[in-house]
Amino acid sequence: MRSSSLIGILLIVLGLAALVYQGFTYTTREKILDLGPIEATKEETKSVPLSPIIGGLAIATGVVIVVSAGRNGSRTI
Repeated sequence: MRSSSLIGILLIVLGLAALVYQGFTYTTREKILDLGPIEATKEETKSVPLSPIIGGLAIATGVVIVVSAGRNGSRTI
């Protein structure tokens, strides 16, 4: 398999994942107070939404790359 085919397949998989999960969340910890043995922290959950347009574009681009790699790879001189 050529590297362009692998990139195309990877884009298709990532596009499908973006459509299924529609974003991801992560947690950050911030130290609020530190007075010797007394320590206070704050946990904050943040989310990053992914637009379905991004997933669709990734899938479409991946399909185009895989198809074009297949056409160029089948030519023999």
